[in-house]
Amino acid sequence: MAELERIPVPTRILTDKDDIVDSIGRYTDGKVGPDDLVCCAESVVAITQGRYVHPEDLHITKVAQFCCRFIPDYGSLATPHGMQSLMDVEGKWRVAISLFLGAVGKVFGVKGLFYKWGGKEAAMIDDVTGTMPPFDKCIVYGPAEPYEVVKKIKERTGAFGAMIADVNDLKRSRVVGVTDGVDGQRAANLLLDNPFGNASQKTPICIIKNYRQWQSGKD
Repeated sequence: MAELERIPVPTRILTDKDDIVDSIGRYTDGKVGPDDLVCCAESVVAITQGRYVHPEDLHITKVAQFCCRFIPDYGSLATPHGMQSLMDVEGKWRVAISLFLGAVGKVFGVKGLFYKWGGKEAAMIDDVTGTMPPFDKCIVYGPAEPYEVVKKIKERTGAFGAMIADVNDLKRSRVVGVTDGVDGQRAANLLLDNPFGNASQKTPICIIKNYRQWQSGKD
């Protein structure tokens, strides 16, 4: 069986003037084979879709200032701006009530209720410094229609599959969108050490070479 290999792909800074599918196709041209998996960082996909906001454009409510205190310091919702950005898209009271119910759930040993009921953006938002410059000064939402985007990436590159992943330096890797035939959880586990470089490295794309053979061998 061919060896599994991860290849970070450098790009220039991608902005909302870029089309993510065309950009991935251009930067991976000649590097992708029919057994490969093309992965992209979710924040970069969202940026190219214009899904970000400048903190100074947010009106911070007292509810957001209060609720953000209950988020761990390392979380993107631990600041008033991060929390307000979530409330603006998911609803102020939905977020507040979900946070309260999540706290109650923890008392009874049930975790994750806030992220389940607080809206899909609760787990997707990247607060400032969470992505590549100059967007490290922005709050970035999750990408729109990620499953449609990965289908287009697969078609554009000729890869076995494509995946959008939310990966951080805390050894957490989550599938945001993945094409049919790819075991998303297995693929996400291959990214736990975060081979993406969203900052000065500018490598928001990662090709996992020979992924199809590797996945078949694991079945």
